[in-house]
Amino acid sequence: MSHFTIPTFKLPEFVAKIGARLPQWPHALALVSGLNTAAKLKLLPEDSLQSLAGKTFLVAVNDTGGEARFTYANGWFRPVFGAAGEPDLTFRADLSAYLQLVSRQEDPDTLFFNRQLSIEGDTELGLVVKNMLDAIEWPPSVGRIPGLERLSALVATLPGRSRHA
Repeated sequence: MSHFTIPTFKLPEFVAKIGARLPQWPHALALVSGLNTAAKLKLLPEDSLQSLAGKTFLVAVNDTGGEARFTYANGWFRPVFGAAGEPDLTFRADLSAYLQLVSRQEDPDTLFFNRQLSIEGDTELGLVVKNMLDAIEWPPSVGRIPGLERLSALVATLPGRSRHA
C-alpha cells in the first residue's frame, strides 16, 4: 500500500447548501452503526462508554451540510431524530478534517488547535471523547479506508484547495 496524505480542503459552498436541505437521518444511522460496531469489537474503552450514557452528541460536517445527532444509552449508540434541545457535545469540522482524523493522519488536539475542529459543550465530556479517540487501536485489517486514495487524488485536482502543511 502506498502512503498518501489527505490534503486539507473545503468543498464548494453550494454542496453545504444542498446538503443542509437533505434529510439528515441517514448520517445519524451510518454514524451510530459504525460506533456500535466499534463498541462491540471492543475498540472503545468500556469505562469511557459509561461516561457517555444519557448524553447527546452532534457531529456536523460544515462543508457538506450534513449533521448526525445521537446518544448513548443501555450499551448502544442510538440516532436522535429531530433537534430536541442543545446537545451535550458538538463537533464541527470540514470533511477533510474528519477524514484526517479517522485515517489517523491527524489527532483531535492538532485539528482543534489548528482551528479545523470545533468542540462545543461539556468540556469534561469532550475530554472523555478525545481520549477515547486517542486510545483506539485499529486492527491491522483496518489499515485503509476503501476509495480514500482515489478521493485524495481527486481532491488534489480541485481548484482553490489548500494543502495542510
